[in-house]
Amino acid sequence: MTADALSGCPVLHSADEPRLDFGGTTPYEDYVHAATLHDLQRPVTDEPLERSFLVVTQVMELYFGLLAFDLTYARDRLAGDDVRAATTALHRCVLHVKALRAAWLPIARMTPREFNAFRDALGEGSGFQSAAYRQVEFLLGEKSASMLVPHRSVPAQHAELSRALTEPGVYDAALALLARRGHAVPDDVLNRDLTRPYAPSPAVEDVWAKIYATDEGELLRLGEALTDVAEEFTGWRHDHLMATRRAMGAKTGTGGSAGVSWLEKRARRDLFPELWTARSHV
Repeated sequence: MTADALSGCPVLHSADEPRLDFGGTTPYEDYVHAATLHDLQRPVTDEPLERSFLVVTQVMELYFGLLAFDLTYARDRLAGDDVRAATTALHRCVLHVKALRAAWLPIARMTPREFNAFRDALGEGSGFQSAAYRQVEFLLGEKSASMLVPHRSVPAQHAELSRALTEPGVYDAALALLARRGHAVPDDVLNRDLTRPYAPSPAVEDVWAKIYATDEGELLRLGEALTDVAEEFTGWRHDHLMATRRAMGAKTGTGGSAGVSWLEKRARRDLFPELWTARSHV
């Protein structure tokens, strides 16, 4: 039995019912901050689908942050030779990207007329400017110093991304681990300029081909987990491309990019390239 917060009268409930009176905010609210989350959708038009667009975009931002967290965790576990923990984290990353892909559905079903009804409200805003997404790309080996430019006016974001640009990605950490395990990863790969995009190496391809031909242990499972991440992320890029084609055709992107043609180039890039090409030699 508890007291009603307003009247002071006792509130009776049976032992198998949830507690209802907490004398103020709920523990759920204290932990999740749901009221804050629901206050973050602030449409600037009267179009009902703008709210849907805002919610989906904010959900994606949260997942980008979560993906960056687990990719960083996986990278650091690889650096510490904990392959099992790294592989488990990569499996979580696959699930995060699956959720990101599912989040496209509400946007992907907007007609051009529906999207155009609120598109001008975006101004020059574009997901291309997302700092969390940029951190994910850097962790996946998609490095580019020019991608820091949009974040110069936000010092904390710029500093974090500048650091991420110079740090190893998850694939760099995996190749360093293979070298420590006695595999012939070339020095020029291990000591490459980390601020540049990863470039395929025939010698690394040979290493993965050997692992896939002879290893039934944790290095093979690591390779498959990395491949799963790469496949799902490429799928997310393709989903982005298709959603854009449906909503706006070949128009210029909101951030000034070439729109569909820009996304097509991004969707064709292979992450962790030797994990794909090595399979031809097994």
